[in-house]
Amino acid sequence: MLSFVEFLKVIILGIVEGITEWLPISSTGHMLLVDEFLQLDRSKEFKEMFFVVIQLGAIIAVVVMFWNKMFPFKFKENKQVIIRKDIFSLWFKVVVACIPGAIVTILFDDYVDAHLHTPAVIASTLILYGILFILIENWNKQKVANIRKLSELSYKTAFIIGLFQVLSIIPGTSRSGATILGALLIGVSRVVAAEFTFFLAVPVMFGLSIIKIFKFGFNFTGAELMTLGIGMVTAFVMSVFVIKFLMTYIKKHDFKVFGWYRIILGAIVIVYFLFK
Repeated sequence: MLSFVEFLKVIILGIVEGITEWLPISSTGHMLLVDEFLQLDRSKEFKEMFFVVIQLGAIIAVVVMFWNKMFPFKFKENKQVIIRKDIFSLWFKVVVACIPGAIVTILFDDYVDAHLHTPAVIASTLILYGILFILIENWNKQKVANIRKLSELSYKTAFIIGLFQVLSIIPGTSRSGATILGALLIGVSRVVAAEFTFFLAVPVMFGLSIIKIFKFGFNFTGAELMTLGIGMVTAFVMSVFVIKFLMTYIKKHDFKVFGWYRIILGAIVIVYFLFK
């Protein structure tokens, strides 16, 4: 069983995950920083797995909310099944975009876990990509996006976005942040960039979660299963609200506010650990 204090810690981590998974500010980076102060009472191996698998709660939220756009079959009242070729095509593009990240994760995941999950790395990437968001949004200010619908994404464009996603293997980068930055650079609108990021997150996070669970093993204690379950449910609930907010926000605003947030948070992290 979880103590009340540990229960609160898991709830807080779930809230942080649900908020930061879809905003381009790095969910894993935030959870690692929160754990620095809360210190979840679990083994290092469990926490490495937990910080990835908890994101499944957020992924389930996006699947539920975008089901009509993601499910490639439509059932009529006469039990006839309609195959939606446009959605199948989009999922094939998602697979193409996943290839670079899958290769890099398989090759370097253990190294990243061992050497790059540090406050210095997280602070540096928070600041670096914060600056890039501001610069790219300023550069994009007078430009008109070439791709304004998901159906207009080509396989080449999807693959290029997938290359940018590779950057997110480094903690503090943000998977959504890397893909959105890449998409903006090649002429994709903010709304399409965000929606494609949602699609891309589904196979990526399911795949990463499977890898992490296999590495950890299946000998969970009752407390560990409860920790994982509570974290995922909390992340799911928070994600529903955050996704709705983000899709409304980006129709009228750019991403610069997230860039400034990243820079300020990165600076705070550096100052804290310098004087710790």
